[in-house]
Amino acid sequence: MPLLPFFKWCDTTFLANWVRDSQYIFPALEGVHILALAVLLGTVITVALRLLGKGLTGQTVPEVYRQLSRMRNGGLCVIVATGIPLFCSEAMKAYENPPFWFKMESLAVAILFQYTVVRWAATRETPVRWRDGLVGILSLVFWFSVGVGGRAIGFY
Repeated sequence: MPLLPFFKWCDTTFLANWVRDSQYIFPALEGVHILALAVLLGTVITVALRLLGKGLTGQTVPEVYRQLSRMRNGGLCVIVATGIPLFCSEAMKAYENPPFWFKMESLAVAILFQYTVVRWAATRETPVRWRDGLVGILSLVFWFSVGVGGRAIGFY
């Protein structure tokens, strides 16, 4: 596979060795990674529920989406910032781990969907209930797929 040299390189970087050689860095990064995931998923679930017509019904979908955008973006940035050193420290394990690939593919789909389709549906002033509901459900499916893939990594 053409990505093998990249994974080998990641596995030998200073960052990878720093995380691997420390007793505390990996668990600290993992803890922050999970907390940021909780923030991200909290915002995604809230917007998805609002798209489904549930929760925070006193506010419009665009209001909810706008109010949670900074938290969602911040959570995603922290996830990426902690995920890179976590990945580098176990790059060769990840390369041979099917759940890792599932997680990365799911993450790409979820991010793309979130920042295109969900943004489009959530910022429209005129809601279309069935369409918005479908967008909300798909958003939840894509993001929870990322979580399932991430959780499965440790069991393979």
